[in-house]
Amino acid sequence: MDRREFIKSSILAASGVLLLSGCTFNSESAKTDSKIATAKFKNLSISMLGFGAMRLPTDSNGNIDDALNKQMVDTAINAGINYYDTAYMYMDGKSENAMGDALKKYARSSFNLTTKMPVMMLEKEEDVEKIFNEQLKRCKTDYFDFYLVHCLTKQNWENTKKYNVIPFLEKMKKEGKIKYLGFSHHDTPELLQEIIDYYDKWEFVQLQLNKLDWKTCRGEEQYKIARKAKLPIVVMEPLKGGSLANLNTEATKILHDYNPELSTASWAFRWLAGLDGILTMLSGMTKPEHLADNIKTFSDLKPLTEEETKIYEQALAVHMKAQAIGCTACRYCECPVGVDIPSIFSLYNQYKYNDAPNKAVSFINHYEALRESERADKCIKCGLCKTKCPQHLDIPELLAKVEKEYRELKKA
Repeated sequence: MDRREFIKSSILAASGVLLLSGCTFNSESAKTDSKIATAKFKNLSISMLGFGAMRLPTDSNGNIDDALNKQMVDTAINAGINYYDTAYMYMDGKSENAMGDALKKYARSSFNLTTKMPVMMLEKEEDVEKIFNEQLKRCKTDYFDFYLVHCLTKQNWENTKKYNVIPFLEKMKKEGKIKYLGFSHHDTPELLQEIIDYYDKWEFVQLQLNKLDWKTCRGEEQYKIARKAKLPIVVMEPLKGGSLANLNTEATKILHDYNPELSTASWAFRWLAGLDGILTMLSGMTKPEHLADNIKTFSDLKPLTEEETKIYEQALAVHMKAQAIGCTACRYCECPVGVDIPSIFSLYNQYKYNDAPNKAVSFINHYEALRESERADKCIKCGLCKTKCPQHLDIPELLAKVEKEYRELKKA
């Protein structure tokens, strides 16, 4: 790996997402050594820690590290994690294959497999069946336990209706190829209510919920709508793309001084544990140590006390004073000219909440390690990224802001 690729891979690793320690075994059925907290769903017990497959471990070339991923899945299964969430486009379209390979040695009834219909990619109605059948093959399964209409924004919801996605998925339910049908939501509370009202057979919903988004992204409103509709909630981005696991130095110190035994990430999960109606919390896992920490948290999952909640709010207030851009590195933005939006925003945020005296030099060096074609000044302001961003960020404007500050630092 050359210097540029090493630095680039380090950038997104610093965004931080969660994982497990590497004990492996070859049993064909799940053998649980520890007790992960569970939630009831119909006649099932679902692990409240869900294994998210959007940020799987990668090797030095940027490809999925299948050996490490399998090791992590083994550890997850052994710990009692039974909810595995992937999607058609995750990891450049390779996540479903990777998860199918990692899970195929286990009895199919011992875990719950989840994937999603990428309605944003549909061009004609026939694509729906074609993609669904491809997903079955990729995941090496005959059915999906949980299946979602993916990333419902206003435009994606129109695609869902236009291409008759719901009638097809109902047909798959009747044929036993889907057990439970839901959707993931990335838009306003108003649209969430519209989607719920449109179809009265939704069985669960996936929402972005975390303490940072509770007010700013209208998370509380969406949560209340889902609860009123009695829809169990799958939580995505509980750590807001890893940022809640990597608070700045001052905020981290506040939490550590209160209880040095608790990881920063555990506070975010325990805050969510205080909400009713949570089915599972998805954690994108890239390192075994992250998974190990998650298992520790969910093996003794307790909601924050009133005192702990005040401490947590104090730490987040300190962190947010320095946090510049609320990017979660989901990579839905897909710049048509190749600007590396998540890496740029991650670098900028690290610079903003870094207390090191040489933070400006570090930012400049890491920014310049990006290929020139990937830098912010190459943005053509087409706005395509803005329409796809689940966080509703004004990406072109923010890229211009980063580029301006970079140039000012260079002159200093």
